[in-house]
Amino acid sequence: MAGRGETILTPAQRIAWLRLVRTDNVGPVTFRQLLNRFGSAEAAIAALPDLSKRAGRPLQVISQARAEDEIAGLSRFGARLVAQGEPDYPSHLNYIAGAPPVLTMAGGERLDWQRAIGVVGARTASSAGVKMTRLLATDLGAKGYVIVSGLARGIDAAAHRAALDTGTIAVLAGGFDRIYPEQNIPLAHDILDNGGALLTEMPLGWEPRARDFPRRNRLVSGLSLGIVVVEAAKRSGSLITARLALEQNREVFAVPGSPLDPRAEGGNALIQQGARLITNADDIIDGLGNADPARSALFDPEWRPETGLAGNDTPPAETDRARLLEALSTTPVEVDELIAQTGIASHAMQVLLLELDLAGQVEWSSGQLVCLRHS
Repeated sequence: MAGRGETILTPAQRIAWLRLVRTDNVGPVTFRQLLNRFGSAEAAIAALPDLSKRAGRPLQVISQARAEDEIAGLSRFGARLVAQGEPDYPSHLNYIAGAPPVLTMAGGERLDWQRAIGVVGARTASSAGVKMTRLLATDLGAKGYVIVSGLARGIDAAAHRAALDTGTIAVLAGGFDRIYPEQNIPLAHDILDNGGALLTEMPLGWEPRARDFPRRNRLVSGLSLGIVVVEAAKRSGSLITARLALEQNREVFAVPGSPLDPRAEGGNALIQQGARLITNADDIIDGLGNADPARSALFDPEWRPETGLAGNDTPPAETDRARLLEALSTTPVEVDELIAQTGIASHAMQVLLLELDLAGQVEWSSGQLVCLRHS
């Protein structure tokens, strides 16, 4: 697996990264902003008390002992913590918005992560859907592609099982010790035993909730050159994955189905909207062409962690904060547009948005657009 750089975090840096990423309201975008501003995770943690005071909300940073316990706990599951910028970090994820700063991974050392294809679909899959999934995953694996899916029942599980011998990656919605659904725990072990990989961005002990599955889905699509939807209802997680794939500039493929089967409605709708209709693995490979996530990076692909310089330390004026809040709405807007509209200096804008983010007042869309959080 090739990463963007050869940075290896020291043990102290790894602990600091984990502490920062597990802090309340510090998501991937905020994490990167903090590192860009303060130069390191250690410096960002030291600055958080003052930032949280200005944000008007106390932030809970996990203790060093708790971070050390998490890393030690991962080793008991044969897992490891991988930071963005390290060689083991899946390089395709560098080109998605909100790439996780750290991942927990197990296995996958011999997989070709550059040739990964996501296969998703209905949990209540038909026998025909399961058969089609097995054919696609088997043929793609025979041609050197790794299958990515979410370890769910139905299509996901069928894709993983068919690719056990050739390589498969399962993305978890919860912690390594909270694999969901429980019935697929043996499948997860089989994946590792056969040289595949499990990964998650969630900590040990994390029970997956409904909102964690779209977060998982963005990683399924982000790891992949393209997403194949075999069966999906009109409102389903598989269609969320397809939408995320489009946002990430990935290819989207769909297997057509009977108009009489509700499980085919989503896939058929995708085809009507421009997804490529496929009936075999060769259709997928032809459709991929020269697919490469680096062709349209949503984040600067040259960003290197731990090398930023601290920004301007002059605090923004209260009048700047008032102007920014007046300019923001629940409609996402580019930061550059906010700067042009308000006249607030760039460094002051970044500090204000960081404070509002830590206070839970704003949210980021696609990593580049910001808006007021819906109440």
